[in-house]
Amino acid sequence: EVQLVESGGALVQAGGSLRLSCAASGFIFDEAVVGWFRRAPGKMRREGISCISGSDGRTHYLDSVQGRFTISKNNSKNTVYLQMNSLKPEDTAVYYCAHQKLPRGRILHDIPPEVFFGTWGQGTQVTVSS
Repeated sequence: EVQLVESGGALVQAGGSLRLSCAASGFIFDEAVVGWFRRAPGKMRREGISCISGSDGRTHYLDSVQGRFTISKNNSKNTVYLQMNSLKPEDTAVYYCAHQKLPRGRILHDIPPEVFFGTWGQGTQVTVSS
């Protein structure tokens, strides 16, 4: 059974940094894609902000976070991270990590949509004050 547990969310001032962690179990990183999504206050849907493919380490980012956020993984710790720098009030949201099995050799060219992912964590709150 795939399980994901996010942590690291907090209240931070604009311009600050946070590192979110997604502790994962129950799957092989080389055969998966892990994504970070967020749901802003008042929004129904989750927005894909980054993903990383386990087999080749390929990463993708939402334009509005490109250059500020960095996704990475530590296979030995079964953990995916999202380093968030230069945070803005509009980054305020509940952040989720998500998993989907991905055959080796399959290349992703963008962040897959929310419906692509089969397993989700419970989310962690990030609040950026102005």
